[in-house]
Amino acid sequence: MTDTKLKIVVWNEGVHEARNEPATIGEMYPEGIHGAIAAGLRGFYPDSEITTATLADPEHGLSEEVLAQTDVLLWWGHIAHEEVSDEVVERVQRHVLGGMGLVVLHSGHFAKIFTRLLGTTCSLKWRNEGERELVWTVKPSHPIAAGIESPIVIPQQEMYGELFDIPEPDDLIFISSFSGGEVFRSGVTFSRGKGRIFYFSPGDQEYPVYHQAQIQKVIANGVGWVAQPGVFREAPEVSNPARGWFEAR
Repeated sequence: MTDTKLKIVVWNEGVHEARNEPATIGEMYPEGIHGAIAAGLRGFYPDSEITTATLADPEHGLSEEVLAQTDVLLWWGHIAHEEVSDEVVERVQRHVLGGMGLVVLHSGHFAKIFTRLLGTTCSLKWRNEGERELVWTVKPSHPIAAGIESPIVIPQQEMYGELFDIPEPDDLIFISSFSGGEVFRSGVTFSRGKGRIFYFSPGDQEYPVYHQAQIQKVIANGVGWVAQPGVFREAPEVSNPARGWFEAR
């Protein structure tokens, strides 16, 4: 991965940091959750251009000019999904369909861009009591699982459980188990148009999950897999022919 030069944008709504909720978030993530994720990626992609953007930035930091140059967009959101502009969501969707990679993290499962691309509610069960999470690799042949120990042990984390209302994923790479007995499809991939999507669930704002080396490696592997820097960025044409299929023949 070290010789791969990419343009990567780490997006975070930044609301928890602005409100200092939880009160420990500034100690865990002094540069914000986005800053911690970006810092982790720089260890794997030292020659890449890695920038960050937040909800408060003009156009949420996701202008047409920015997205046109972006190979991979990472998305972390939680309590401000509805504040994300529909215009920006449509813009991001167009670029994903055209070949831009998308990595959706933790509570980004409810982000407008994720539910729109997947076409389901993406709802799940949850409980936040600081339980241990074990992230088990169930598809070790997948590039995203390369070099990842199984299980990854996360000492404290929010519980996500089934049913996770998503379409059948292209790849099921990780399954998590929790102290209460719940399991969750915590690492899955999808393809939409020309674009690749990776969803990875660990990363609640109350715990320093993004400082764990193995979590950073999973995210870096995910970035490398969804990235398609050589693809010609053009969204697939969508049409509804006036004539029926038999007539067209």
